[in-house]
Amino acid sequence: MLNKGISGKTKICALIGDPVEHTMSPAMHNAAFQQLGLDYVYIPFRVRPEELPQAVAGLKALNVAGFNVTIPHKVTVIPLLDSLDPLAEKIGAVNTVVNNNGELRGYNTDAEGFLLALLEHGIDPKGKKVVVLGAGGASHAISYILVEKGARLTILNRQQELDWAENIAQFILDELHIEVKVFELGHITDILPGANLLVNATSVGMSPAYNASLVPAGLLNKVPAVFDIVYNPLQTKLLKEAASAGAKTIGGVDMLAWQGALAFEKWTGQKAPVELMRQEAVKMLEKHED
Repeated sequence: MLNKGISGKTKICALIGDPVEHTMSPAMHNAAFQQLGLDYVYIPFRVRPEELPQAVAGLKALNVAGFNVTIPHKVTVIPLLDSLDPLAEKIGAVNTVVNNNGELRGYNTDAEGFLLALLEHGIDPKGKKVVVLGAGGASHAISYILVEKGARLTILNRQQELDWAENIAQFILDELHIEVKVFELGHITDILPGANLLVNATSVGMSPAYNASLVPAGLLNKVPAVFDIVYNPLQTKLLKEAASAGAKTIGGVDMLAWQGALAFEKWTGQKAPVELMRQEAVKMLEKHED
């Protein structure tokens, strides 16, 4: 928290979601505010789905500087906002809101946060064959930015929700006029060999299900790089097995830090201390793991 304490001048940033108990965002943002000497504070609020309209109206009335939006509100918050950034509009999901003199504008920093984490590890998606697992909200943002940046994409999803993957593919075709392949998850054995990058955009492997992975370990020597967006635990079963197979690995904490940094910059107009934010998230995660 800020050393000088909270005053009537302190600007508030927030997180709304359900649940929010285990969020890393307050640790990341409050450390960043403190390092830059900014009179801001970041507070998480649990908001149930039926309370969302009142919560957004309340945040606006309280004149918060901005807020993050997490599960399950990233889509349902959109009609409650005054405007959308073009990328958020295309993706159809918002995770960051800026309050500009009473006008709430929605952004999606998940997509760009993922991309920046990828580039930081020296992987440019242009021309790469990428396999994305999952077809939820995270996959939607990640799939869009990958194709926009020139990747050749295949989405794998469970048979029961294959239509979710088909919807993402259709959306990308409509927006970018580029075809995305869609297959049931069981085809991973045929599809993964020859891929340049595998992205797990599902929650499989997330705490407490540490021992879960969608990818047979024997396949991981067929792909040179693996990005798992799950950040708790820091090293998922997929990442451990990928590292053992000799693949370059990127963990979800990198995406978490970058998407947080992008939100921070939108609220404050200051360059975010990304490395500090990553370190704070890692500290919190290590505490949880202990």
